Amino acid sequence: MGLFSGIGGLELGLSRAGIETQLLCEYWEPAATTLRRRFEAPVVGDIRELEVLPDCDVVTAGFPCTDLSQVGRTAGITGGESGLIREVFRLVADSSPTWLVLENVPNMLTLHAGAPIRHITEWLDENGWNWAYRTVDSQHFGVRQRRRRVFLVASQSEDPRRILLADEVDAPVAQKRHSAYGFYWTEGNRGIGWGEGVTPTLKGGSKLGIASPPGVWIPGAEIGKAICRPSICAGERLQGFRAGWTEGAGKLGERWKMVGNAVTVPVAEWIGRRLVSPGQPVDVGRSVLTRGGRWPAAASSVAGEREAWQLSERPIVVRPRMSLAALLDRYSSEPLSLGATTGFTGRLKASSLRRNDHFVTALDMHIAAMTAN
Repeated sequence: MGLFSGIGGLELGLSRAGIETQLLCEYWEPAATTLRRRFEAPVVGDIRELEVLPDCDVVTAGFPCTDLSQVGRTAGITGGESGLIREVFRLVADSSPTWLVLENVPNMLTLHAGAPIRHITEWLDENGWNWAYRTVDSQHFGVRQRRRRVFLVASQSEDPRRILLADEVDAPVAQKRHSAYGFYWTEGNRGIGWGEGVTPTLKGGSKLGIASPPGVWIPGAEIGKAICRPSICAGERLQGFRAGWTEGAGKLGERWKMVGNAVTVPVAEWIGRRLVSPGQPVDVGRSVLTRGGRWPAAASSVAGEREAWQLSERPIVVRPRMSLAALLDRYSSEPLSLGATTGFTGRLKASSLRRNDHFVTALDMHIAAMTAN
């Protein structure tokens, strides 16, 4: 059962692990259209009008991050959109599924001194749920995107540590030379979202439907094409969907918004496989999670015993099938526009940010080539 399903990233990942989807709930029509086309399960709209859940083992909810994100309104967990988590609580309280899976941005651990995660875990504690959460990064799951997200799994009868805290990669990921580098051309003053071999986190874009895919520098490409941005099909692949997943469901800006708001499919598949076959919590450093303190990147509460876990953001490491440059070559890209490149380059040069001199030279050469055309 999927709540706030978006375009079905959580549900698609769980289905690859053998978990069948019974019902999907999504309010935004372009995303709901995608769900109807890609899933056999019925799709309903406004969660506030959903009276009861079907009998099911797993309920998923990638609830809105609008009020929690650093680039959002930061109104907090009681905001008009993120506050809809209360509807999830209402529905699971009446249906009592075996598992509840939540997803949101890492800022939920720090915003307003951790008020969002405290609000969620206090409700779970008060209603007899065990819970565990962990921050993970999508780039370790076989996609060429750096995307940090918090996943929380809860159960009234099972141990959620066996789902999220049963995997850990001890050795650091080997570093190598990369053929492409991601950045955000909409930034440049305080950061650029630099990624080596990966793009920065895909964003949902504006409510006006203006697409804002990341930029990519491909040093080996010809001048005029070396500074580019992914096509929407490449964006879908960066989230683990097949190319064309959102085709026909909206305008280009709406498709980018759907993809940017989605849950990365391989991450959901990892969780799904652990729901089907739980493991044993890994033997790592852990300590008492004190109330009122800072919220760690991973924590749990089972039978009322709260613990902070010293776990990385890479529970598993899957080697990507192709490099970022190869992905863009296969699924296409387009040169970053003259206006976008000029604005970004000006902001970057005026800032005090550390930057790659070769990258700046490439930006200048791209501007010259675009101007000549």
